[in-house]
Amino acid sequence: MPSTLTPTKIVVFGAGKIADVLHALLADDPLFSIVGATCDRAFIASPEMNGFPIVPFEEVEAIFPPTEFAMVVAIGYQEINSLRADRFRQAQAKGYRLISWVSPRASVPKGCSIGANCIIMDGASLQPHARLGDNVFVWNGAVVGHHATIGDHCWLASNCTISSTVSMESSCFVGVNAAIGQDISIGERSIIGAAAVITRSTVAGGVYIVPDTERYRLDSGRFMKIARMS
Repeated sequence: MPSTLTPTKIVVFGAGKIADVLHALLADDPLFSIVGATCDRAFIASPEMNGFPIVPFEEVEAIFPPTEFAMVVAIGYQEINSLRADRFRQAQAKGYRLISWVSPRASVPKGCSIGANCIIMDGASLQPHARLGDNVFVWNGAVVGHHATIGDHCWLASNCTISSTVSMESSCFVGVNAAIGQDISIGERSIIGAAAVITRSTVAGGVYIVPDTERYRLDSGRFMKIARMS
């Protein structure tokens, strides 16, 4: 049955791939209606993005007044999320309400807390009493354990696991398939690389990465010949 709610009119901040993703996600959600896009004037390369007008952020409130339109800031984790954090604060200062989007295919039970400008993708799972601050992106298949707290401006990549009662400070990045053990603290601006395993609290600004898998001595053709013989 079609929704009788009036969709919220949205301006998407960003002109890159993350903004492209948000355009696709919001296009399928009857609760939201994209009406335009915005980014810094220096990065506008075309008058349109995905068929919507794109206007300079420096003058966006004159064209899409914050009394009539909401905004979502769709920028990646550049500069350890600080660029997205800056534009988040600037959009708020202009008076915009920053919406959060939760996929209907994500698991977010009652008792969870989600701040402004949060994005929770398909297959992500927040366990009961998990808390997300503002401007947190949670990608497909990521898990945030019960009673865990994720600070503002964090980025949780696909299939990472944040265990229960973890306390993560602001502006952290957690890579794909990383695992963080329960009841520890992650210092602000920490970088947790892909497939890293963290079982002790981290210091602010720490970088925790694991080596890449080494290339095997045989090329793929020779390897398959041996595999068929075994």
